[in-house]
Amino acid sequence: MRYFISDLHFYHQSLNARMDCRGFADGEEMNAYMIQQWNKKVRSSDEVIILGDFSYGKGKATNAIVEQLKGKLFLIEGNHDRFLTDRHFDRSRFGWIKPYAEVHDNKRKVVLSHYPIFCYNGQYRKAKDGSSKSYMLYGHVHNTFDELLVNQFQNQTRACLRPVFGEEEPQNIPCHMINCFCVFSDYVPLTLDEWIEVDQKRREGLPGLAL
Repeated sequence: MRYFISDLHFYHQSLNARMDCRGFADGEEMNAYMIQQWNKKVRSSDEVIILGDFSYGKGKATNAIVEQLKGKLFLIEGNHDRFLTDRHFDRSRFGWIKPYAEVHDNKRKVVLSHYPIFCYNGQYRKAKDGSSKSYMLYGHVHNTFDELLVNQFQNQTRACLRPVFGEEEPQNIPCHMINCFCVFSDYVPLTLDEWIEVDQKRREGLPGLAL
């Protein structure tokens, strides 16, 4: 099984207390809960792709977290992943560490970036039944105003029609950008299909923005 998750921010106590207001007593309690939630779902044979900002700790501290997590780990680099330049950080538990990647999941292209990409590779591709054949998974913006802007962009894009070669009528533009922010899944890594469901339900309740 392959799972995805973003912006765990292990050891980032100030983020817990202010920006995200996650509600933990301190960084230690936050770390312990996130490890518990991860290991309740992930098995040793599973793959987990982390979409950046995994840890705010230094190399050795981050190693201590990685040692407690089940599964085969892969990392998209985030802007807060400073442990990557620490010579004490052990990369051996990660299958790869990249700034950007593309994978396939059940015949669907999955574009992976820490930052949301508005015009992502394969965005216009649709299956014969009209379903999207490409998804863009991201993190970085957490649950902020920027996330509302991403949502508004998606709504506007999906409402557009464009000429398509070989089609008599203009076609709608698929746009499936999913924020895999860990708080949205209660810190549990999810499959692509699980994220699609979580994302759809969450976006139904997002407010519109005045232009």
